[in-house]
Amino acid sequence: MAEIQKMEAGLLRIVAPNPSPMTGNGTNTYILGEDRGLVVIDPGPQDESHLAAILDGVGGQGVSQILVTHAHLDHSPLSRELSRRTGAPVLAYGDARAGRSERMSTLSDLGGGEGVDISFDPDEALVDGQILETSAGPIECLWTPGHFGNHMTFIWHGVAFSGDLVMGWASTFISPPDGDIADFLASCRCLKSRVPSRLYPGHGAPVEDPNARIDWLIGHREAREAEILAALSQSPGSPMDLATRIYTDISPRMHPAAARNVFAHLIDLAARGQVRTEGVI
Repeated sequence: MAEIQKMEAGLLRIVAPNPSPMTGNGTNTYILGEDRGLVVIDPGPQDESHLAAILDGVGGQGVSQILVTHAHLDHSPLSRELSRRTGAPVLAYGDARAGRSERMSTLSDLGGGEGVDISFDPDEALVDGQILETSAGPIECLWTPGHFGNHMTFIWHGVAFSGDLVMGWASTFISPPDGDIADFLASCRCLKSRVPSRLYPGHGAPVEDPNARIDWLIGHREAREAEILAALSQSPGSPMDLATRIYTDISPRMHPAAARNVFAHLIDLAARGQVRTEGVI
C-alpha cells in the first residue's frame, strides 16, 4: 500500500501508483482535516490499491467532500467509487466539457482530448470564488482554466492546491480543445495575485516559491511563442513539423505531445493576428 505522508498539520498526501512521463511519480491525492468529515482532493485514477490507501488515510473519520481539480483520467475517476464508499459528494467546476471557450468548442474535431474522463459529472458544480465551509476550515475555489476547461485551484489556509496548472517538476501540458494558452496565462496571473505561501500540485513535490515558479512558467510560454514565430519566419510548418524543429532537447517519442503545445500556441497567435493559417483555427 502507498505511503501516507504528512505534509503539514491537517494535511496528508498519498501518491497514486501511476508514474509516467506525463504524471511524474504519480498523481497526488490530498486529505485535509483532523476531525470528522475530512476533505479529499483529487482521488486519482481508477485503482483499487489507491482507493484502499485513501480509505486507510481517512481511517474512521469519514469524508465530507471530495474535490476534483479537473476531469483527466489521472485525477477524477476514483471519485465515483470513493463517493460510493464514503457517501461524500463529488464537487468540481463542472463536467468534462465545462469551461471550454466557444473558440475551443469549435475545434473539438481537430484532435486532442487526451486522457479525458468523458463520463465525469460532479454531484455539485462549484462557482468561481465560492467559499466551501468544511471541517478542515474554509476552502476558496478558483476557476483556473488553461490546462483543462473545468480546472479549479483550491486555496486553504494560505496554500493552494494547484492541480496541473502549476507544478514544480514540469511545465504544463496544454492541448486544445481542453487546453488554452490565453486561459493558462490568465489563470497563472490570477493564482499569483492570491499570493499563496506554497503550492501543492497534482504531481510532484510542493512548490515552495510560488511566485518564482509562476513567473518561470509565464516566461517559458512567452519564450516558446518567440521560438515558434522565429521558426515560421524561416518557413511555414505544421504543429508537428514545428515541434520537431523547436523541441530538439526531448526524446522524439515526446514530439506528439510537444506538437499539441505548439498547436495551442498557433491557435492563440492566429486569434491575435500574428500568424496566418490554412484551414480552420
